[in-house]
Amino acid sequence: MGRHFEVRAAAMAASAKAKSAIYMRASKEIYAAAKSGVPDPESNLALRSAIEKYRKTCPRDVIDRAIEKAKGGDAVAYIPGRYEFFGPGGSFIIVDTLTDNVNRALVGVRTIVTKKGGKMGSVAYNFTYAAYIAFKGDEAKRDETEENLILGDVDVQKVEYEDGEVECTVAPGDLEKAKEVLNGIGVTDFDSAEVTFLPNEYVDLSDDDAQKVKDMLAMLDECEDVQNVYHNVNNI
Repeated sequence: MGRHFEVRAAAMAASAKAKSAIYMRASKEIYAAAKSGVPDPESNLALRSAIEKYRKTCPRDVIDRAIEKAKGGDAVAYIPGRYEFFGPGGSFIIVDTLTDNVNRALVGVRTIVTKKGGKMGSVAYNFTYAAYIAFKGDEAKRDETEENLILGDVDVQKVEYEDGEVECTVAPGDLEKAKEVLNGIGVTDFDSAEVTFLPNEYVDLSDDDAQKVKDMLAMLDECEDVQNVYHNVNNI
């Protein structure tokens, strides 16, 4: 069938593997959130946030199965972990895990990062832990958004407009409050709405180092225990 078929087959396999990884992460995070309280998003903010996070990338049945599993007698104990690394070329990397085997998670993550030139070290101070919300809008919407968030008693760090999007950074604990305020001014579709680590400064790496980080991220993406990865590299 030729080289064209081989390339297409490889792309399809990679796509299927990426989807499988996303579905696994969604299932674990939603299950853990449901187990942390009542398995009902109306009264469990953590569960509501987890569902919203994966609403656009996962089929509804993946979400529903995770909630139903949490309602049942099954009690898998997923333990969160966070590991910090200095990456290639002066980059910083934070890896969050959610696992039923902490030792496996640590060894797996550390092996992947060190294989690509990284080493463990404290880097979180180079990031800001915040709730980040982005949606389509214009400069007028940016002004309206900032005013309403402040009036709504949301701890606003900044509101910016760039390339057709309004981007809001607020205190981590105010994510749901900010979304409610935005719903009130007609914003109901978010491109992003999550608590995350935002780099204080980005770095541009050499082609060689940038490729190392790309390869590292791809390997971490396939690691069953990895939940989220944050970095400060601009040119990948």
